[in-house]
Amino acid sequence: MIRSTARLVAVGAVALSLAVPSAMFAQKPSKSLVARGKYLVLVGGCNHCHSPKVMTPQGPEPDASKLLSGHPAAMDPGAAPAGLAPDKFGIATTMDLTAWVGPWGTSYAANLTPDKATGLGSWTEAMFLKALHTGKHMGEGRPILPPMPAADFAKMTDDDLKAIFAYLQSIPAVANPVPDPVAPK
Repeated sequence: MIRSTARLVAVGAVALSLAVPSAMFAQKPSKSLVARGKYLVLVGGCNHCHSPKVMTPQGPEPDASKLLSGHPAAMDPGAAPAGLAPDKFGIATTMDLTAWVGPWGTSYAANLTPDKATGLGSWTEAMFLKALHTGKHMGEGRPILPPMPAADFAKMTDDDLKAIFAYLQSIPAVANPVPDPVAPK
């Protein structure tokens, strides 16, 4: 009787493991990991470029409803100011710091929210670490362009990057398709 009960429990456990998606068993990041990531994002200044701004009496502040959602898709910065040249004044930015023009062309701050279609929602932690360690978009694509301090982020520990990723996955998703970079003319 004990043997048949043990067999029945074992068969039931196997059946349950096949019936319940593995995502149900995945552990959520700890609150301390997310808190560490939030701290690193704040002191790393990620909001400076990756969050659209609202104007306040003290100047531009990150728009709390669009935190870390990148360059606003609806904002066309227009043509770069005339006279930009690497041997003179070589960099210009939009008033909200989400689009930059320089010798590398035009770059737009990426959507770092967990939106699956337009942000980091479809990325894995491994992709995120590889992207920041290699300075390549998605870990193997085009270079991550200025003003992103890719060389500095490449030196971060895996633990710190995992904390940042956990935090970014915990914030509200914002659907915002950021334009692709534009090569220099």
